[in-house]
Amino acid sequence: MANDASTVFDLVILGGGSGGYAAALRGAQLGLDVALIEKNKLGGTCLHNGCIPTKALLHAGEIADQAREAAQFGVKATFDGIDIEGVHKYKDEVISGLYKGLQGLVASRKVTYIEGEGRLSSPTSVDVNGQRVQGRHILLATGSVPKSLPGLTIDGDRIISSDHALKLDRVPKSAIVLGGGVIGVEFASAWKSFGTDVTIVEGLKHLVPVEDENSSKLLERAFRKRGIKFNLGTFFDKAEYTQDGVKVTLADGKSFEAEVLLVAIGRGPVSQGLGYEEAGVAMDRGYVLVDEYMQTNVPTISAVGDLVPTLQLAHVGFAEGILVAERLAGVKTVPIDYDGVPRVTYCHPEVASVGITEAKAKELYGADKVVALKYNLAGNGKSKILKTAGEIKLVQVKDGAVVGVHMVGDRMGEQVGEAQLVYNWEALPAEVAQLIHAHPTQNEALGEAHLALAGKPLHSHD
Repeated sequence: MANDASTVFDLVILGGGSGGYAAALRGAQLGLDVALIEKNKLGGTCLHNGCIPTKALLHAGEIADQAREAAQFGVKATFDGIDIEGVHKYKDEVISGLYKGLQGLVASRKVTYIEGEGRLSSPTSVDVNGQRVQGRHILLATGSVPKSLPGLTIDGDRIISSDHALKLDRVPKSAIVLGGGVIGVEFASAWKSFGTDVTIVEGLKHLVPVEDENSSKLLERAFRKRGIKFNLGTFFDKAEYTQDGVKVTLADGKSFEAEVLLVAIGRGPVSQGLGYEEAGVAMDRGYVLVDEYMQTNVPTISAVGDLVPTLQLAHVGFAEGILVAERLAGVKTVPIDYDGVPRVTYCHPEVASVGITEAKAKELYGADKVVALKYNLAGNGKSKILKTAGEIKLVQVKDGAVVGVHMVGDRMGEQVGEAQLVYNWEALPAEVAQLIHAHPTQNEALGEAHLALAGKPLHSHD
C-alpha cells in the first residue's frame, strides 16, 4: 500500500454523510487539516436516499391532496393524476441543487475530498484507492442501510426498501408497508396522496411507537380518516409472491395482498468488512460504541451518525460531527442531550416532539409529580384556516419546567424550533406564557398551550 508519509492530516473522516461532512466543515473552519473519504456521493443517505427526497415526495403528495380538495376552499380545480416522471424530476432538482451547494462548501473550506471506498487499516490510517491516508485522528461515519428480516429477501421489484421506493417508476395500485415507524408512515402517507391503497403492518401496539401514546393515537385517527389501513400488535411471519404481487402473512395467520411490499423496519449500521474490529474498536450488533463525546475505546478513533446507537437523524449526525471537530480543535464541548433533539415525522398530519413522553416523565419523577395538558388545534385560528386537526400536548414536572412537547397537525414540524427552546432552556409555563405570539399563526398554539398550563387560558376551556 503506497503511503505519502509527508502528509499526515489532523482528521481523516471515513464517510461523507451528515455526520462526516459536518465534522469536515467545522474542523476545517477551526484550522484542522481534514481529509474526507466517500465512496458514493457527498451528502450521504439524508441528501440522496432519505430526508430530502422523501420530503419532496411528501410535498408532491400534499399538492395532489390540495388539488383534490380545492373546492372546499372555494377554488375550482381538477386533479388529473400523478406524473411520476415529473415528480422524480422535481425531487432530483432539489437534490441536485443542494448537492452542488455542498460540494462548493467542502471545496471552499479547503477540505481534501477523496472519492473512493475506504477501509480502516490502523488506528491512524484509512486505505482508499490504493493509497494509505494517515491521520492523527480518525472519524468513522459510514452510516446505515435499510434493514430486512431473516427469510425476507428484498428484490427491488415486488419487495422493496425505501431506496427502491424513492426511485419507483410507477405509482403502485396497492402497497403493504412493513413497519409503522417514521419511514413507514411517511411512505404510506405519500403513497396514499398519490392514490395508492395502503396497509401498514406494525408489530407493536401503535404507529410511531417511540412517540407519546397520545400522538400515536391522534395519527392513527387521522390515518383512518384518510383511508390508510393498518394492523397493529401482531408481528410479520412470511411474505410470498402471488401471480401479480405479494402476500404477507402475520404470526396470527392473518394475511394481506398488494402489488408491492415496502420493508420499512429501520436501518442498520454499515460496519462490516471495514476493518473496525481489527483495529480494536468496540462494537455491539454492528454499531460502534462511543462515550458521550463520541470517542471509541481506541483513543485516536471517534464515530458519529447512524453508525453509533444514538437517534438516527441527520441533525443528530450534524451535531455529533461538530462535537468531534470542536473537541479535536480544543474547543470546550458539551455532551448532546438526546432528549432535547427535535423529532419530526413528515406524514400528513405531521408528528413533532421534543423532550420526554408522559409515560417516561412518570417513570422518572413519579405519577403524582407530572402534569399533562392538551391544547386542541380547533382553538387555533390558522389551523382552522388550513383545515388541519390535532393537538399540542405539554408534559410538565409539577410546579417546574416543561419536559416534553408533543404535537400532531399539519406543519407542526415548523413549530418544533420553539418547543426545542422551551425544553432545552428548562422553561416554566409562566415564562413562555408571557411571550407574545403572532396572531393568527400555528406557532400561537404553543403560546396558548403554555397560557393554559400557567393557569390563564385564552382560546381554550379551563
